[in-house]
Amino acid sequence: MKYALLFSSPVRDEERSPAEHADDPRFAAYFAEVRAGRVTGGARLRPPADATTVRVRGDEILLSDGPFAETKEYLAGIAFIDVPDLDEAVALAAKHPAAAGGGSVEVRPVWE
Repeated sequence: MKYALLFSSPVRDEERSPAEHADDPRFAAYFAEVRAGRVTGGARLRPPADATTVRVRGDEILLSDGPFAETKEYLAGIAFIDVPDLDEAVALAAKHPAAAGGGSVEVRPVWE
């Protein structure tokens, strides 16, 4: 079954780049174990300050710099996994450093 893992991180003064995550032993261990054939895609997202929010009201397109709402966490990345069941998806999510580092990992089934 296919799932999306949505990684949320606490808002901090300084965000870490994908290269900095790759140098972190916790992330390196997670990547080595989890990406062994189960991850089918994904990406690390830039911080919310780099976002543009789009709304359409009637015929008008409204743009806002940054996120729509102020939060204590933000969506930092997404990975798609293909595993037998929810139990294995949850087990993989629980191993991600974001789950234990003040953030969270949402596990969501993907429509097929």
